[in-house]
Amino acid sequence: MRRLAVITLFIAALCATNSRASLDASSTVFIILMENHNWSSINGNTTDAPYINSLLPMASYCDQYYNPPGIHPSEPNYLWLEAGTNFGILNDNSVASNHQSTTNHFVTQLKNAGISWKTYQEDIAGTTCTTTNSGNYAFRHNPFVFFDDVTSPNCATTHPCCTDVMRPFTELAADLGNNAVPHYVFITPNVCNDMHDSCAPTNNPVKQGDLWLQNNLPMILSSAAYQNGLVIITWDEGVGGDGPIGCIVLSPLAKGGAYHNSLHYTHSTTLRMLQKIFGVSPFLGVAASGNDLSDLFVAGAIPNPDLPPAVTTTSASNVGSGSAVLGGSVNPNGDVTSTWFEYGLTTSYGSDTLSHSPASDNAESYSTWAYGSSGGTGFGPAHYLEGSGGGIYLDTSARRIDGAKSFGVFAGGGPGNTEGMDRSINFPPSPASLTLSVRFDVDNSVVFSGFNL
Repeated sequence: MRRLAVITLFIAALCATNSRASLDASSTVFIILMENHNWSSINGNTTDAPYINSLLPMASYCDQYYNPPGIHPSEPNYLWLEAGTNFGILNDNSVASNHQSTTNHFVTQLKNAGISWKTYQEDIAGTTCTTTNSGNYAFRHNPFVFFDDVTSPNCATTHPCCTDVMRPFTELAADLGNNAVPHYVFITPNVCNDMHDSCAPTNNPVKQGDLWLQNNLPMILSSAAYQNGLVIITWDEGVGGDGPIGCIVLSPLAKGGAYHNSLHYTHSTTLRMLQKIFGVSPFLGVAASGNDLSDLFVAGAIPNPDLPPAVTTTSASNVGSGSAVLGGSVNPNGDVTSTWFEYGLTTSYGSDTLSHSPASDNAESYSTWAYGSSGGTGFGPAHYLEGSGGGIYLDTSARRIDGAKSFGVFAGGGPGNTEGMDRSINFPPSPASLTLSVRFDVDNSVVFSGFNL
């Protein structure tokens, strides 16, 4: 029989070497924005996205990358990547309606620091500042047209003119070949090629976008600019929620080798990392807090990296018939993170209390149970409770909710951050013993250390 124990969480680190110490203002960063697909529809989908999946063995990528909470549709997510906020916008309205007078956004920080940038937009002519839709070009997928200091006609002496920094995508190949690309490159395929629309010849948005990347990404990866740079491929927003959406990084300084993690990331994470690479400040909007993407890179690649959450676990101690002390700790290092501690004889856990938890809670309990030979039959419905402390109980009047024989389990981590469940045993065999297995999920942004069961 297995002993009661906490299963240790291991955090793997892959090692890589590169002659360059870090990404910085002399590097070239390419970001390619795709559209409206969850990562689950891309990762492993070798039928529709064979090229993207072929990139993963050489890339690092994210399992838990999201658009900012509740931010939809496309336009506010593009704004967020540029400014760390959506400015209260939750629509795809015109530039005339949603333009911003602020200069507090990323490319203006670059301009003020003397760092070059361009956006290469597929299907624009480049002769005018394209602030309206044109063919398969969608203005809502071009965040820069919403900032007055970028689109202003009074540009020559104060900042680059709109047509200087918003160029047709067809010019990228020549710029790469002539080693003339700027240091920050924002690439937007048209709505047929960014997975947004269903278009000929494939009439399959994922396949169309995958083919576009297959036809265009190699010229970037083979360029001199990439050898001291980084490519980020991500998606603007989740479908049916906030994600997870894809975020793939390709760089000589990425860990690569299909390294991936389950850290919680958003567009704020990407913006925070971009600001660190180019050394521009202050951090914009929500990018002022949280984490960066440095865990996807070799040590030292990202200046002043944010530490990933640190988790330690130990075996349960003082194990009795109705209690135990679970060791271990979580240090989120300032980020909202989630991990778990497991206790029991099985790794198959049942009821999930997450949907019953208010936003202030940061601990969740999962459990399975069997009473004697019943194998889990004869139980009443699960009930949920809020509380503090922690423990398990069986047929105690202080905790009984219904039935003469009830039991429950609840996690403890301090007042206001616990969640639990109980069930009645409607038809207990007699005599019998209770077997209980529990999983506690800890989801918080503060240091958490140990709790009682």
